[in-house]
Amino acid sequence: MSTTWHRRKFIKSSAIATVGISALTSGIQSFAAPKKNKVRMGLIGVGARGVGHLGLCLRRADVEVVAICDPDTNWAIPNARKKIQELYGNKKVAEYTNGNEDYLNLLKRDDIDAVIIATPWEWHTVQAIAAMKAGKTPAVEVCGAMDLQDCWDLVNTSEATGVPVFGMENVCYRRDVLAVFNMVKQGLFGEIIHLQGGYQHDLRGVKFNDGEHLYGGGVEFGEKGLSEAKWRTLHSVHRNGDLYPTHGLGPVSNTIDINRGNRLVSLVSMATKSRGLHKYIVDHPKGGPNHPNAKVEFKLGDIVSTLIKCNNGETIMLSHDTNSPRPYSLNFRVQGTEGLWMDDQKSLYVQGKSPNDQWEKTGDFKDPNSYFGKYDHPLWKRFEKDASGAGHGGMDYFVINAFVECIKRGVEYPLDVYDLATWYAITPLSERSVAEGGMVQAIPDFTKGKWMNRKPTFGLSDEY
Repeated sequence: MSTTWHRRKFIKSSAIATVGISALTSGIQSFAAPKKNKVRMGLIGVGARGVGHLGLCLRRADVEVVAICDPDTNWAIPNARKKIQELYGNKKVAEYTNGNEDYLNLLKRDDIDAVIIATPWEWHTVQAIAAMKAGKTPAVEVCGAMDLQDCWDLVNTSEATGVPVFGMENVCYRRDVLAVFNMVKQGLFGEIIHLQGGYQHDLRGVKFNDGEHLYGGGVEFGEKGLSEAKWRTLHSVHRNGDLYPTHGLGPVSNTIDINRGNRLVSLVSMATKSRGLHKYIVDHPKGGPNHPNAKVEFKLGDIVSTLIKCNNGETIMLSHDTNSPRPYSLNFRVQGTEGLWMDDQKSLYVQGKSPNDQWEKTGDFKDPNSYFGKYDHPLWKRFEKDASGAGHGGMDYFVINAFVECIKRGVEYPLDVYDLATWYAITPLSERSVAEGGMVQAIPDFTKGKWMNRKPTFGLSDEY
């Protein structure tokens, strides 16, 4: 689903108005929702990300896929049809393909309980709000918000309608991340004082036509020579901040109980100069100094660093690095008074257990005597076979499983609207800090004080 940058506010207001005020008083689920045996699902956005979610839903006996929506009839919809035919046979699934706002017609259906939103970033908030006002529980893919008001709109709409929101941060369920979560909760590293995470991923090919097949169909913007660029590239043109904070922030937030006894208080962000995308265009065999895209001025700094202060005294360092040649890394580090874990080195050090001043390897999950074998999370022990073959090394299975199981049981989501709003807010706040020369920005308390009494839920169940 695409839109031009300048129409986003118009799209947001018109979409909310179209759903209608009447939705606020009818068919609304509450946070203490009734239990269900089967979840009737709609999917908004079935591109590369969405079709993965579609496949996981189609494979579940406790999910009925009712409808899909995507304006891309060249790649996304045919690919989704193929997946449906493969797993559902001749069973009918309704399609909504009539432009960018046809999702509003999907939301009018009375045979859908929940929707999965896997669309370009600028659509997430408006579609989630529309879903809540229509009484459909949304699971929303991750990104960074366009502005702080988006975050408040998510929270305020959820509270007003009584419809919960699930944040689809799959890295929270990464096997090593959950094992380290287990280590922290069992006190292996002592009291936690510092954490790191980030999104360090060479996306230069994705941001241009090298990665066209990844997103399905071409999206041509036709502005300033960006005819070959994808929707994601416009964010690199117009914005300078941590554009994708959730992969790093979500997992470490769970580790120190953010929004449940702790909260993020303030941040400072700085960005390097922007060189990587221009150099990629100039050096590319299909590019060169005279290519139209070589004239584009990219605002996004190649590396954006953000330092966050937490209420309970911890610090979090986030990094955003998508314009440079580098191997993929989320740069995790969890450090306490008794030791630490480093993701890139696949190593840890525990005072009194590790050889003095020497790293130890985390080991293999299949080795019960290794750290990872000993601290493997109960979720992975239980669902390893079910997660086999699911996207991102099995992580996507756990995201869909948590969403579906919580709806069925009528229980609170382990990753909820307050988490999503908090993670999303890092982007506009980091943009503001960068623009102001590294000035400190206060991070809003989206729980409105409830964080002081809310109890941790993530990672405490072996079922979701």
